[in-house]
Amino acid sequence: MVDTRNGSTVTEFVLVGFEQSSPSARALLFALFLALYSLAMAMNGLIIFITWTDPRLNSPMYFFLGHLSFLDVCFITTTIPQMLVHLVIKNHTLTFASCLTQMYLVFGVGVAECILLAFMAYDRYVAICHPLTYAQVMSRQVCVRLVSTAWFFGLINGILLDYMTFRGPFCRDNHIENFFCEAPIVIALSCGDPQFSLRVIFADAIVVLLSPMALIVISYARILASILGKAFSSSRGKTFSTCASHLTVVIFFYTSAMFSYMNPRSTHGPDKDKPFSLLYTIITPMCNPIIYSFRNKEMKGAMVRALGRSSLSQAESV
Repeated sequence: MVDTRNGSTVTEFVLVGFEQSSPSARALLFALFLALYSLAMAMNGLIIFITWTDPRLNSPMYFFLGHLSFLDVCFITTTIPQMLVHLVIKNHTLTFASCLTQMYLVFGVGVAECILLAFMAYDRYVAICHPLTYAQVMSRQVCVRLVSTAWFFGLINGILLDYMTFRGPFCRDNHIENFFCEAPIVIALSCGDPQFSLRVIFADAIVVLLSPMALIVISYARILASILGKAFSSSRGKTFSTCASHLTVVIFFYTSAMFSYMNPRSTHGPDKDKPFSLLYTIITPMCNPIIYSFRNKEMKGAMVRALGRSSLSQAESV
């Protein structure tokens, strides 16, 4: 809604999303995204359950995996359910408060995941390159502090970025050319000069994206150097494969986020923004369990035990 009585002021936004697609295309997209969302929720939910309940998975790696899956559940739930609703109804309006809240959650959880991915890379570096001191360096207390740090910086950062996005009035077009409230697009709708807010978000992205990514690259570079310096063995090949898989997830997540928040607005557009937004809001959370967990023998064993207990309890209740 735009109030024209007192200089035009936007009080709600319209998420364009896939509004211009044909009804048959929207129905196909609804079925596809619902399947991806359900799959991501099921896989991440299973990982959360087994990492928090199976006593055999008490190492720091699985502690971090459980929290990564929890972040993925939070991240995907902030955007996809709303998109699914908008694919089947014609009213795509979103109140000012709802847009602000959604953006805060996307920022907070997204930044927390960036930092957690860096801590997970550091955990693998210590485990592979310094196995004798691993238990002391990555103690339970240290792991809790690292996860708390990721959440703390994510939530604090969300406040800063929300303020920079919504600090001025909105008096231009209230149509957001995406399926959720994304900061650069919303800032472009404000009345004043958006350059200052965009520069602050760009500087913030350098800190919260490039700093953790630098730690990830350094950690895996040292891991690979350590692997290549040893005689060939089956464990060497397994470790190399694991590092490559982890780096694949990191590249997907970070490159899509960098495109959204570190590119000039002149290079953006609906056809470019949506694929990258889909990549880090639904594809990456769905792939994380596969890349990080389902290729792990201990995780597979824990899943079999969990499903076995579930089947047994159902049989006893019949």
